[in-house]
Amino acid sequence: MILLLTGFFVVGYLLITLEHSIKINKTATALITGVICWTVYAIMNTNTEAVGHQLGHHLTDTAEILFFLLGAMTVVELIDVHDGFTLITDRIASRNIRTLLWIISLLAFFLSALLDNLTTAIVMVSVARKLIRGAEDRRTVAGMIIVASNAGGAWSPIGDVTTTMLWIGGQITTIHIIRALLLPSLVSLLVPLTILTRLYKPQPTTKTATDKSGISRPYVTPTTRRERRTMLAIGLGGMLFVPIFKTVTHLPPYMGMMLVLGLIWVASEILHSDKDESERKKFTAAYALSRIDTSSILFFLGILLAVGALEATGILRALAGSLNHAVGNMDLIVMLIGMVSAVVDNVPIVAAAMGMYDMQTYPVDVKLWTFLAYCAGTGGSLLLIGSAAGVAVMGMEKLAFGWYLRKISWLALIGYVAGALVYLAGFALAE
Repeated sequence: MILLLTGFFVVGYLLITLEHSIKINKTATALITGVICWTVYAIMNTNTEAVGHQLGHHLTDTAEILFFLLGAMTVVELIDVHDGFTLITDRIASRNIRTLLWIISLLAFFLSALLDNLTTAIVMVSVARKLIRGAEDRRTVAGMIIVASNAGGAWSPIGDVTTTMLWIGGQITTIHIIRALLLPSLVSLLVPLTILTRLYKPQPTTKTATDKSGISRPYVTPTTRRERRTMLAIGLGGMLFVPIFKTVTHLPPYMGMMLVLGLIWVASEILHSDKDESERKKFTAAYALSRIDTSSILFFLGILLAVGALEATGILRALAGSLNHAVGNMDLIVMLIGMVSAVVDNVPIVAAAMGMYDMQTYPVDVKLWTFLAYCAGTGGSLLLIGSAAGVAVMGMEKLAFGWYLRKISWLALIGYVAGALVYLAGFALAE
């Protein structure tokens, strides 16, 4: 059974990584893989009732993550459909490409901690398009947006799906992860950003939207401006409130996120109550729900089900023992996991690690979980396909895999190692 189950998982995993080559959406492959893994386990196990209980346990943990992501995505869409993010981005008014590089990268870093790295990358690339005319300049900025978004998401419990998984799973707490990873994550951005600033030669024809010949900003009525401010304040304020809600009530994080979704939903209904039905439609939560990336939610479901089957059968625990025996050093193992997440999706990598190492041996906020959050979050920047943010920017700016490898990957690797060393040094000094 072990060999058969492992075989199905490996084949499914390979098909997911080859999504673009075989032209089969990875969500479909993940769902099939998850169901097949549990089917094999159920058929080849004599105690089917125990298998059902195990599946129910894993489904409960998985549902908490999925409902949290569903709520967060809808809140962000409601802010976006009201153009709430323009209140932040419209304040960028520099003509200098190096200055823009720093402003946009730092803004992406902190914004991704409040939203998530995927949404932040999309928002900031849209900003870059308005501010930067030169194609090569814009590609360079887009590359750094990927690095900044992934780095910013790593130190926040709501900034990256892998950190969120560890937070919901109880492996890390809010205050600890922020305090432990803010500096290493910032270093993983500042080091490549500093190197790039010194080496980069902007195109001489670079023009920005702030030039006199550029695109002027459209007039916004006071009512619209008030609606933007209201939705941005409720959305971002609510997301900041979610960790506080969890700490105070000890309820799962998705409960806090559902509360925020309900509040911003009510706000959107009140703000547009005087408009006719056709005009109100695009500002409703129902419309926002239709715009969210539902396929990503189902992808996480399939992957987490498949990983749950491997955990239930003890395969992941055995794999952890083999890694410890072969490599020996836990810090090196975690760094390798982070680098592997640049090749394959970091969600199943972290899900597998959560199943490999139990919380009796590695309790909440220990070095393993904190360092894993950093490595899985920032390691995705090493390759263009290593993170959801990278894939999104690749599609928006038509970035080539080879271009990113030559121009950005080596910078991201230097930043990844530098941030890891800062974390390890800080941990050693704190002991």
